[in-house]
Amino acid sequence: MNSIPSVDLKSFISNDPIKKQQFVDQIGRAYEDIGFVALKGHFLDEQLVSDLYSEIKHFFDLPEADKAKYEIEGIGGQRGYTSFGKEHAKGKTEGDLKEFWHFGQYVEDDDKLDEIYPDNVIVSELANFNTVGEQAYKMLEKTAKYVLRALALYLDLEETYFDTFIKNGNSILRPIHYPPIATEPKEAVRAAAHGDINLITLLMGAQGRGLQVQNHEGEWIDAIAQPDEIMINVGDMLSRHTNNKLKSTIHRVINPPKELWGTSRYSIPFFMHPISEMKLDVLENCIDDKHPKQFDDITAGTFLYERLVELGLIK
Repeated sequence: MNSIPSVDLKSFISNDPIKKQQFVDQIGRAYEDIGFVALKGHFLDEQLVSDLYSEIKHFFDLPEADKAKYEIEGIGGQRGYTSFGKEHAKGKTEGDLKEFWHFGQYVEDDDKLDEIYPDNVIVSELANFNTVGEQAYKMLEKTAKYVLRALALYLDLEETYFDTFIKNGNSILRPIHYPPIATEPKEAVRAAAHGDINLITLLMGAQGRGLQVQNHEGEWIDAIAQPDEIMINVGDMLSRHTNNKLKSTIHRVINPPKELWGTSRYSIPFFMHPISEMKLDVLENCIDDKHPKQFDDITAGTFLYERLVELGLIK
């Protein structure tokens, strides 16, 4: 496959069973073949997208000393600010050429999780930053819920199979700033080749060239969304749960051509995580003689912790 398939969520949430099934088949096949789709018909409206980009640009433009106030020690970067070059891909030592922010879950009706999850960090300099971030978080979470419902049907599971696991899940909204490149990097890129940890990732900001996906032949192909689309890819948790039936595809963000080094890039992924107790054990209906069980049993919480250590966010 040499391009990213495009699908429309409105087909799935329509009252037309034929369109709904077509969406299930399209997204399921795409995730078996390449692990990525470009999705139209999501729940983010144009004004919310515009407001979110405006707020995050204002934040990353703050003086370094002001941003540093929001880098919270001891929580593995799960909330607030992570400074430039601190995170690296699994197996790499060079820090990625980016800085980012984390919005986390807004817990409802669960006092235990409310105590466990770190609090979201309030930016005092920007009156609308946290409000807009919360609105975007909830619309992306809603979009992700329907995508997972489609995938549940594709996997011959009950449609709402994932609902219980993602309600109050440990999901993260991560606005990223890739600053202008001042000097030629020796090894580092904006985001080194990696697979995502979580169930699925919803990515805003893939409209320009930079994001690349590795297909089954090992070729890097550009993943460029249309203005009304977001990219959605399978993460390692879902790949593991489905015995790699649904593919967690390696992807990267390359450095721009030298004439564009003076420009910033912004992208905003939403990492859909389940609650920590979810068992990622391989689904029985994804195992057969041709596809023996590939992964040991593990919970989502344990898997996440192991990966955060590998990424250098937990020491």
